[in-house]
Amino acid sequence: MGTMWQPDLTHYDGPKYLALTRSLREAVRDGELPEGTKLPPVRDLAWRLGMTPGTVARAYQIATQEGLLEAAVGRGTFVASNRPKFGASQPLMMEPRLIHRSDPDAKAPVDLRTPQLPDVGQGQAIAAAFAGLGESGCVDYLGYPGLRRDRPLREELANWLADRILGPISADDIVLTHGGQNGINLALQCCLKGTRPQVFCEELSYPGFRHAARLNRAEIVPVAIDGAGMIPEALDAACRRHDARIVCITTDAQNPTTVKMPARRRTEIAEVARRHDIQIVEDDCYSVQVATDPSLRALAPERTWHVTSVSKSLAAGLRFGAIVCPTGLGEAGRLAAQHSYFGLARPVTDIVYHLLASGEGARLRDRVQAVFARRLEMTLNVLGAFDLRWQKGLAFVWLPMPQGWRASTFAREAEAAGVIVRSADEFALIESHTPNAVRIALNGALPEAEFSKALDAMARLLRNPPGDLPV
Repeated sequence: MGTMWQPDLTHYDGPKYLALTRSLREAVRDGELPEGTKLPPVRDLAWRLGMTPGTVARAYQIATQEGLLEAAVGRGTFVASNRPKFGASQPLMMEPRLIHRSDPDAKAPVDLRTPQLPDVGQGQAIAAAFAGLGESGCVDYLGYPGLRRDRPLREELANWLADRILGPISADDIVLTHGGQNGINLALQCCLKGTRPQVFCEELSYPGFRHAARLNRAEIVPVAIDGAGMIPEALDAACRRHDARIVCITTDAQNPTTVKMPARRRTEIAEVARRHDIQIVEDDCYSVQVATDPSLRALAPERTWHVTSVSKSLAAGLRFGAIVCPTGLGEAGRLAAQHSYFGLARPVTDIVYHLLASGEGARLRDRVQAVFARRLEMTLNVLGAFDLRWQKGLAFVWLPMPQGWRASTFAREAEAAGVIVRSADEFALIESHTPNAVRIALNGALPEAEFSKALDAMARLLRNPPGDLPV
């Protein structure tokens, strides 16, 4: 039955990928798809159902994230085992490409899902740094990275973070990580206890929070947000109903809504965390370059794990980030890192140290910001007549749908017009309110003319909503 399974989606309302996801849930629950059943390949099922491969791939991805399915590289996608496993409580898979094209000559869509960095000379700067290390004759990569061997880089990183309002920090407070996602995961590892811990998170938030929680066998509990970010009263109520000991939150640049949390609300969130004695993971990876309000790390330094990264500002391929740990817990954080991955690879730390110490990192960051500033200006010029939400310095915008559009329908029509964006439901936690909006990334890797055409295509769609939305 496995590879020939074909659901009847006619009795499901809403977007096709959600209808297919619901059908998968029911088929697994009712035993129609038993444990271990191999599902049809994405292309085959898409052809039989009359939908795009990207729609099927999206449904498979959601079902995999929920633990219903698991993917084996080179073998296919299967119904997951319901037996207890060691490690992550739910299987993971690589994110599939949203669109698969059989015609090699077909023009690839413009991808505005991820804020990719522009090329402003990072490759040359990294190559020059590495070449300089070789010429110095001081390269020593035979020993393992140690807990204190990376101190000079941590000192430079503390200087790099001087434009953030973090309160008093030093190299002793910093743990180096493989990017921001690794930092979030490491912070949860340091804080979570028990066999099935819980984590509070904004009901609409960066998907990496739930991925990290799943890896740590934790359950995500959504907390309501409004136009100023997480609602303190909602967090207080959640603390009274649940036993979660940690909250994941973004204050300066909420992903995906671009909201900057006001200073007063930050203080209120810190007070709630103290009252219920919960830890805070503060994600600052997408923040603007210069902060104007105190971070939660400054307001509650005894309990805040401030996660940052250069992947969003310099080069994603370096996979370099850091945690500014709660006061006095830097050594504990570095010990957890050592137990997890011994430390960052010496070539990476040497290159990043050179970029930061020489000032080249700051110059590259400024050039990247200049490109994104130009992309934002273009976006405002074309889409500014709509209810666009944005923040200077961010590489994405948030667009609530105008009357006549649903986010899922707009995303589908934009895809047909050759532009891929992220619908709000990709950021929503289960049982959370999902706004009618999309996130549009200011892809800096695209040629400016191509980015401009994508904006024009979306503007045409927004001005001409479909006349008959399904109900």
